[in-house]
Order: sequence, then structure tokens, then C-alpha cells
Amino acid sequence: MVAFQVHFLLIPSLMSIMGAAQYMMQDAALLSYIDQRFLSLEKRLEKCDQDVLEYMDEFREFSKAVLSRLAGLSTDKAELKGEVEHLLTRVEHAQRDIDYFGSVMDSNACVEVHEDLLKQQLLEEAEGKKRLKLMFNASCDHMLAGIRSLKVVKKTGGKHGSWMKDPGKKHAKIYLLSGPVNNVILEFANIMTFMENNQTLKARRVPLPLSWEGTGQVIYQGFLFYHRYGSLNEIVKFNIQRRTIADQMLLPGAGRIPAYQLSPQTKIDLALDEQGLWALHAEPETRGNIVITKINPAAMAVEHSWDTPCSSKGAEAAFMACNTLHVVYNSPSGGSSRIQCVYDVLGALNPYVDPGLPFLKRQGSHSTIHYNPKEKQLFAWGDGSQIIYKLHTEQKV
Repeated sequence: MVAFQVHFLLIPSLMSIMGAAQYMMQDAALLSYIDQRFLSLEKRLEKCDQDVLEYMDEFREFSKAVLSRLAGLSTDKAELKGEVEHLLTRVEHAQRDIDYFGSVMDSNACVEVHEDLLKQQLLEEAEGKKRLKLMFNASCDHMLAGIRSLKVVKKTGGKHGSWMKDPGKKHAKIYLLSGPVNNVILEFANIMTFMENNQTLKARRVPLPLSWEGTGQVIYQGFLFYHRYGSLNEIVKFNIQRRTIADQMLLPGAGRIPAYQLSPQTKIDLALDEQGLWALHAEPETRGNIVITKINPAAMAVEHSWDTPCSSKGAEAAFMACNTLHVVYNSPSGGSSRIQCVYDVLGALNPYVDPGLPFLKRQGSHSTIHYNPKEKQLFAWGDGSQIIYKLHTEQKV
């Protein structure tokens, strides 16, 4: 009985010892696993160090090889440059020999060919001028003889702007374009609506996708023609009804200097008369004299150009009437505007126009003067006022 009790008491002690031994074995196994993992990592790190050293050695060898090749290329380049320079010298010598032989050869045959070509060009130019003369004279039988009266229709807007009717349409609409740079046209039903005090509230606003520059715009047959803002010499054709750009063109030689010295905001001044659409501008090559260009509005193409003796210096505006340029001059401070240069594209000066013809007694300056061939009057913008000048014309002799 005592032995049984002792045995019963020893069992828990043995169980406790066996559990402790089991835990010790697990810890030993964990330590062994950790040790093996460290050994593996150390071997991999050692291999990595060896690989890095090998890569560094390989890179050094590759760098040496590349530098050596580059040095060789530099040498080859120097040799090639020498050969090219030698070849160029030989070409120059050969060119001098050719020039010498050409100078001592008889060139009479070439001169004859050139003379025949020149004669042909002169004949074609004379025929072209003859056709222009017949066409222009057939559609324009009167000439400007003076300015009969003026009427200040309205005073609205700033110093610069333009206003007009469309001579190619039967309607009586008035168009206002305010400012040297803008992208909104104001369209009025008629001149009475335009003259009302609250006229801007009754206007139809027509936005443009591209802004205009200067005050040289014209409206013809439902299209607005204008110099595009930010461009040197691009002319835009805008369909007012559809509010879309119909066409564009470049005007050679234009846009580098102002068309008129006293209106520097306008580089290209578009104009209308009985013959259609024109462009007026000045060029450095003509010493600042005004150049006239006839434009085909349907094709947006240049038909012909004329260099005139009319200077842009001291000029504030100009207009075309019956294929004749009339340049208006003034003083820088503003005074009495006067027509002082007249040029007919057919080559004849207008004998009916006094070279010093004044614009009546009005004092100031003009931003724009445009001729309306349908009504035979001028639409002008002067110091913020919209003015109509009625003209006195006489029959051509």
C-alpha cells in the first residue's frame, strides 16, 4: 500500500521532467535551423561579393576596350577630315578652271536666247496690261473729282476701328469692328438701328475663331476679309452667315512694316472698289512706298501687283476707287486730312484730283477710310467717330 502511494506520487514528477526534455529538444532543433539558415545566407553573401568583384573587373576591361575604340575613331575622323578638305580644294581648283574656260568662250548664242526670251516676256506683259485696261475701263467710267460733304453718323468705340456695308449684298446691314485687335463683329439691321443710343443691345454678335489685326477689314459678298492677328501676312476669308473660315492665303512681301506711318496698327489694308478686292501694304524693298495687289476673292489668289510712287510716310489711310489708289496724308498730331498721292493701276495719274485735296474742314485723324462702290461714298473712322463722306465724281474722258 505504501509502495503504491509512492508510485502515484512519482508519476507527476516524471511527466514534468519529460515535458521539459521535450521543450529542450524543440529549442535545440530551432537553434539548429537558425544556424543552417545563417550559414546559407553567409554563403550567398560571399557568392554575391565574388560576383560583384567579377562584374567590376569585367566593366573595367570593357571600359578600356571602348576608350581604345573611341581613340581609334577620333584618329579615323581626323584622317577623313583631311581627305575631305583635300577633295574640296581639288573641287575649287576645278571650278576656277571651268569659270575661266566659260569666260573665254563665245556666248553670243546664249545672249540671243536671252534676248528672245526677254522679248517674249515683254509681249506677254503688254498683252496682260492691255487685257486689264479693257476690263477695268469697261466696268468703271467715272473718276473722283472731290469730296462733296461729310456726316458724322455716330461716335462709339475707341480711336481705332472700322465700319462698313457689304457692297456685294442688297441688304442695308451695318457692320462695326471695334479696336485694332478683336474677334467680335457687331451686325445691325440698318443704319437707323446703328444710330440709336442703345445700339449695342440690338446688335447681332458674330464671334470669329481667329482675331483680326489692324483696321483694314472689308466685307464683300457675305464674307469678311481681314489680316489675321499674330501672323505676318495671312489673310482670312470668313463666312459671316455660317460663322466659319472659308479660306486663307498669304500675301507675299506684306506685313513687315505698317501700310501707313500714322496708322502703325495696320500692316495690311484691304480695300474694295468697282473691280473687287484689293490689298494695300508697304515694303522695305520699295523704300516704304505703297504696293497695290489685286486679289481674286473666290480663289484667294494674287492676280497682279503694282509698285506705286506713293509713300507710306506721313500717310494715315488710303482707299481704292475705280482702280485708282488715293492716299490720305496728315500730320502726326492730327490736322486736316488731304489726298496728296493718286495712282491709277493702268499707269495714268488722275487729272481730275487735286494732289492737295482736303477732307473739308474737319480736324483730326482717320483710323480707316474705305470706299463703298455701290453707294459711291467713303466710310471712315475718325477719332472714335463713324463718318460718311459723299464724293463728287466726273465722267472719264
